[in-house]
Amino acid sequence: MVDTRDRRLVLLDVPAAFGFALLLQLAPLRPAFDGAADGAGAWLLSAAVALPLAVRRLRPLPVFGFVLVAACAALAYGLGPVPFLAAAYALYPVAVARRRTGRSAVVIGGVCVVGAALLTMTGGSDYRGGTGAVQGLFGALVLGATWATGSAVGERRESLRRVIEQTAERAKVEERLRIARDIHDVVTHSVGLIAVKAGVANHVIDSRPQEAREALVVIEDVSRKALRDMRATLKLLRDGDRAVPAPQELRPVPGLGDLPALVSTAEAAGVRVELRAHCPQQPPETVATSAYRIVQEALTNVVKHAAPTVCRVRLVAQDGVLAVDIADDGPAPAAAHRPAVPGGGLGLVGMRERAAAHGGSLTAGPRPDGGFQVAATLPY
Repeated sequence: MVDTRDRRLVLLDVPAAFGFALLLQLAPLRPAFDGAADGAGAWLLSAAVALPLAVRRLRPLPVFGFVLVAACAALAYGLGPVPFLAAAYALYPVAVARRRTGRSAVVIGGVCVVGAALLTMTGGSDYRGGTGAVQGLFGALVLGATWATGSAVGERRESLRRVIEQTAERAKVEERLRIARDIHDVVTHSVGLIAVKAGVANHVIDSRPQEAREALVVIEDVSRKALRDMRATLKLLRDGDRAVPAPQELRPVPGLGDLPALVSTAEAAGVRVELRAHCPQQPPETVATSAYRIVQEALTNVVKHAAPTVCRVRLVAQDGVLAVDIADDGPAPAAAHRPAVPGGGLGLVGMRERAAAHGGSLTAGPRPDGGFQVAATLPY
């Protein structure tokens, strides 16, 4: 069954088919040698050569084979080399659709150049007086040039298709990494705080029940916020194919204005944070979000590995660069025997990926005088 697109392709080729049929009947293009074709036989061969061209893009290979045989018969009957133009017209979609190496078009193109030179040397420029051999050489030249052109076009389309597929695959990988980073930030930050406060509550529940109760309040608040963030992230993934989500479904994007709330959460887990931000130039939203996530992950690591301690967070935006610096003083002696909170080791990787996404850099490591430092630059 022929669909709308196929019918459109047929309609495009029908005029060309009739044009070739009439071209084959023009007397000035007939070769002048004994037994030139005329009458019903010439019309029949013209129809056999030209009319199948109407469906050349629906059945490229069978149409080309039929037209080529008919063209050879027409050449023997006396219709001259013009039928090979129709065969070349049928060959083009075959050459485009067939996958070839880049060398094929070059080789066939070179053969065609040699054929053109031989055609010229044998007197092929005198079209009406050409012999059957010269006419056959002319046909081979036309078919070879068509094959070379079609192969080059097909290879170019194939290269473009591969580039599009590779670009789409890279976009998928980048999106998966972005989703993984977002989920990692939400889960590790919240679960890290919960693990720390749960350990505190379990340690002091008998001796200092009020402190244990305060730890449980923090766990409740952090877990509720984590659930909201996870639902928002999962809903965004589930509804990702919808063009424009409803305003109430849009997930708020964290930025520099959300840092005080982040600091309050870290302080509730036993880290005294000194936050200073000097941003006379307001960075773009994407850069601000990446800076927030870097500070969030750094504070999470401080809570998990060094609390209770002091941490200093500095942000400076000037000359098109947002500089972020997070440094802590290391764990207090009283926390030396506290069980470590397990981690997956992906936090630093995610922070470096966020910095690299903006063309920036991130360094992290122990400080000479104790503690740990994370420093990032985010150009914008």
